[in-house]
Formats: sequence, C-alpha cells, structure tokens
Amino acid sequence: MMKKKDIKNMTKENALKDLEKLKKDLFNFRFQKINGQIKNPAKINETKRNIARLKHLIGNKYA
Repeated sequence: MMKKKDIKNMTKENALKDLEKLKKDLFNFRFQKINGQIKNPAKINETKRNIARLKHLIGNKYA
C-alpha cells in the first residue's frame, strides 16, 4: 500500500509512471480473478485505491 506521505512527495513523472504500472497490475488482477488464479483478492481493491490516490494527486497538485 502506498502511504499518503510517499504520494505527496512524488514528482509528476514518478506519479504518472506508478499510475501506468498500477493500471497494468489491475488489468492482470482482473484476468487472474476470472481464471481463479488470484492469491489475494484484496489486492484488487488496494490497487484501485492507489490509482485513485495518484489521480487525485495529479489532478490537484499538477493541474
């Protein structure tokens, strides 16, 4: 899980890079869920929350 403090101190480039990585992870988690291969289903919600946090940061801090 990403901490609020860590997200606040990110540069825009790092935030965008992490956002893309999290989106890819979420995409893969969805396929794993369909195939019954996912080990920890809570990772899906955690990933969604982290995406929302980064989008919020990018929208407010760098807009």
